[in-house]
Amino acid sequence: MKKIIAFAGSDSKTSINKQLVTYATTLTEGFEVEILDLDHYPLPTYSVNIENESGFPENAKLFLEKLKSADGFIISLAEHNNAYTAVFKSLMDWLSRIELNFFFNKSMLLMSTSPGARAGISSFTMGKDRFPRHSAEIVSTFNLPSFYDNFKDDKIIDEALNDELIKAVEKFTSVLNK
Repeated sequence: MKKIIAFAGSDSKTSINKQLVTYATTLTEGFEVEILDLDHYPLPTYSVNIENESGFPENAKLFLEKLKSADGFIISLAEHNNAYTAVFKSLMDWLSRIELNFFFNKSMLLMSTSPGARAGISSFTMGKDRFPRHSAEIVSTFNLPSFYDNFKDDKIIDEALNDELIKAVEKFTSVLNK
């Protein structure tokens, strides 16, 4: 059985992106799914000084092993001040120092959401640009605007937006099934 690793680019205990990524995984069938929580992989902010003095943090190596174990990824990026969250940026920095191509040419469904109408588009755009440089194959995308208006009871309540996510998941899983 093929394995999907899913996570949000946030360590918030109430992350709306984690809620979205968790919902998206329920739309997959016939896959082993593991949802990771960045809160379980605490890391120091990336620093060349820390790397030179202590090497790579164990949690960065453990996260990288999780990525290696996957056949594909579902990621939803949170946004702080029009950029990735600091915790996600630092994770990517550590991962890229260990293994530059840390997405290993695997397929990805890239998503974002936010409380506002822009749906976290700034961090999403950053990821869409950067991830292929770390060997991600972004095969499908989805952005959910106005999270609190469109997501209730652990699902998207706007029918058109939900259909859009279903199509994005179907496209992603069809590529994984090839």
